[in-house]
Amino acid sequence: MKKEYQALMSNQTWLLIAYQGQENIIDSKWVFKTKYKADGTIERRKARLVAKGFQQTVGLDYEETFSPFIKASTIRIILSIAVHLNWEVKQLDINNAFLNGYLKETVFMHQPEGFVHSTKSEHVCKLSKTIYGLKQTRRVWFDNLKNALVS
Repeated sequence: MKKEYQALMSNQTWLLIAYQGQENIIDSKWVFKTKYKADGTIERRKARLVAKGFQQTVGLDYEETFSPFIKASTIRIILSIAVHLNWEVKQLDINNAFLNGYLKETVFMHQPEGFVHSTKSEHVCKLSKTIYGLKQTRRVWFDNLKNALVS
C-alpha cells in the first residue's frame, strides 16, 4: 500500500483541498493481489487504490465514457494473417498506463483509508489525473494514446 500511495503522490494524482460541502465525493478502496512465480511460490503482493466510480454522477463527475476496444476474434484474425505472411509480431505493456491521463472533469475523492493526512483529515482529494475505477479512465487513456500515435 505504501508503494502504491508513493507512486500516486509522485505522479501528482491529486491535491488535498478543504471540503466545501457541495461536491460529490466518491470513495475508494484498496484491492490486493498476490503475484505468483511459475513454480507457484509467491513473487510479490500488490495493492492498488481503486475509485468507486459507480458513485460518480453523469454530467457532474464525468461526461463521456466510451473507449474503443478490440474484440478477441479480431486479434485472432490479425495473428493468423501475421503467421500466414510470416510477419514479426511484437507486444508492449505500459506500467500504470491508466494513471497518466489528465482529467477534464472535476472529481473529488475521500482520502484513501490508512493514508489520511494527519493535519488535514477533513480535506478531500481533488483528482487531477485518472485512477483505476473512474468511469472516464479508459476514455482518457485512449485519448492520450491516440494523441501520442498521431503526433
